[in-house]
Amino acid sequence: MTDTVLDLSERPAKLAVRMGLLVILQRDGGETTLPLEELAVLIVSHRQVIFTQAVLAGLAQAGGVFVACDERHMPVAMMLPIEGHHLQSERFAQQAEASRPTCKRLWQQIIRAKVRAQGRLLENLHGDDRGLLAWAEKVKSGDTQNIEGQASRRYWPALFNDPGFRRNRDAEDQNAQLNYGYGVLRAIVARAICGAGLHPSLGLHHHNRYDAYRLADDLMEPYRPVVDRAVARHVWEKGAAGPLDKEAKGALLRALGARYTLKGEERSLFDIAARMSASLAQVFAGERRDLALPEV
Repeated sequence: MTDTVLDLSERPAKLAVRMGLLVILQRDGGETTLPLEELAVLIVSHRQVIFTQAVLAGLAQAGGVFVACDERHMPVAMMLPIEGHHLQSERFAQQAEASRPTCKRLWQQIIRAKVRAQGRLLENLHGDDRGLLAWAEKVKSGDTQNIEGQASRRYWPALFNDPGFRRNRDAEDQNAQLNYGYGVLRAIVARAICGAGLHPSLGLHHHNRYDAYRLADDLMEPYRPVVDRAVARHVWEKGAAGPLDKEAKGALLRALGARYTLKGEERSLFDIAARMSASLAQVFAGERRDLALPEV
């Protein structure tokens, strides 16, 4: 499977499946096809896109993810394949039996990677990491000192050069772009988790009883600065009040489709997420201690 992300938000369409192809039929009679095996994430945000059951089944069988959006084009639902690995039931059991100390150690690694990535992003964009690189090394098991929260309060105003900026999921400013980018990122990571034979609901740290993708929310943390960087650059060019339009979405999807470094090798975010998920399965199986984390 390749790493194609398709967002249908610009015009009405009807989706169908024909001989392993996703068929996109436009109202003017135009037709576009794409092999289902090449589609990693299908995002439907236009209110007049119609699709058949065969589209959902075909996408799932090919290992892809379906994301539905609301009237604001924000991701609100996600469909993942049921079977992602031949050892799935065994890995589910190992995941459920993971000890609390193991989960806390893994969360320490995740938050260190996240804060380090935030610091590197500030350094790259503004020439000053605002002390986040040093803070990253202070994260303890389970992040008992809440370094993540402390870093966040320093990070967001610095990122947008706006002392008054706050992360608010309901705001209509650049927060809307962040929401969209994180929604797609969540789908990418959830897909990787399923591919590794793990269950996306069994989290390491997030414990919201209404969150069906707690593990995805855990593992996506080090990747968030990928979205943040794209949004920051778009804000500089268009302003904080810029709409979540085709151009803004395109910038985010290009960032999520770019290549990043893992142990000195340039790889796609899809591949890095898959490797991190596979390393987590190995930790649960007692075959290693540390996650394969990216250098964003």
